[in-house]
Amino acid sequence: MSKRFGGRYSPGLGPQDDNRNPAPTPQIRHRLAGRPKYVTFAALPFLFGAFFQDPTGMAGSLAAFGVIASAMWMTGEGLAAEAAYQVRRVARRPAIPRKLFGSVMTGLGLGLGAAGPENLAGAGVIGATGMVLHWLAFGADPMRDKGIQAGGDFQQDRAQKMIDEAQTSLAQMQDAIRSLGDRWLEARVDRFAATVEALFDRVRSNPGDLSAARRYLGVYLTGARDATIKFADLYRQTRDPSVRTSYETFLDDLEKDFSAKSRRLLEGDRTDLDIEISVLRERLAREGVRASEPLPLEPPRTETARFIDELLTPERDKARR
Repeated sequence: MSKRFGGRYSPGLGPQDDNRNPAPTPQIRHRLAGRPKYVTFAALPFLFGAFFQDPTGMAGSLAAFGVIASAMWMTGEGLAAEAAYQVRRVARRPAIPRKLFGSVMTGLGLGLGAAGPENLAGAGVIGATGMVLHWLAFGADPMRDKGIQAGGDFQQDRAQKMIDEAQTSLAQMQDAIRSLGDRWLEARVDRFAATVEALFDRVRSNPGDLSAARRYLGVYLTGARDATIKFADLYRQTRDPSVRTSYETFLDDLEKDFSAKSRRLLEGDRTDLDIEISVLRERLAREGVRASEPLPLEPPRTETARFIDELLTPERDKARR
């Protein structure tokens, strides 16, 4: 199905609108995301060769191809989860170790393909080798939380639950725009989504900001989703430029509000840091330490060190002294 592309020469858009065309948001993609499909292609001989065997061999070959293909799908999901984990400053480890399951399934598929009445031990060796090669090719799953302080699990869980609900609303908003087939609007909503993700990261790194950001993650984002769905339904029927302009202005204002909220949360962190520094200085002052006191040019030296220094100093240097 053809898609309407908004650009300089598209109907209904002028050069002034093309200047406001947002840069597309880069998609999160793991550098190894293309490898699983090659492993699936390499397993095609199991599929094609199954039809030239007896029923038992055919069932084993088909099962081998199916398990390997499923393992590569699981591995691809694990790579996508790892890519999302890597780009975030604060993230929890994936709840399901998908790449680990993909490794086990790869070994099982290779073992099924090599299994026979007389070579079960060899099939086991091939399966174990496949698991090791899978780990060398794709690596391991992230096994630790990143940027999350210990002891704040309850508050972190509350923040993550709120973020998950907000991400659902954001995804529904993006799906509604994609149904229009308008690349300009898709890029515009993706840019707004990147701004919202920045606020998500702020709340993940400091769950104490949840109360301050709750209205943005709940009421405002839910309202943006509902407005987007209504706009998509209306614009699909009318293609009215004024409706489109009103929606774009709405997105601009909403994006500014979310950006301003993220900045205020960051400024709040800086204020807390200044308070901590001032309190520490007051405590040091009470202990008799003054920040204005100059530090000695060299550390105090023992008598033995001074004696050795005198022995190693050339005579001409002593004369200069």
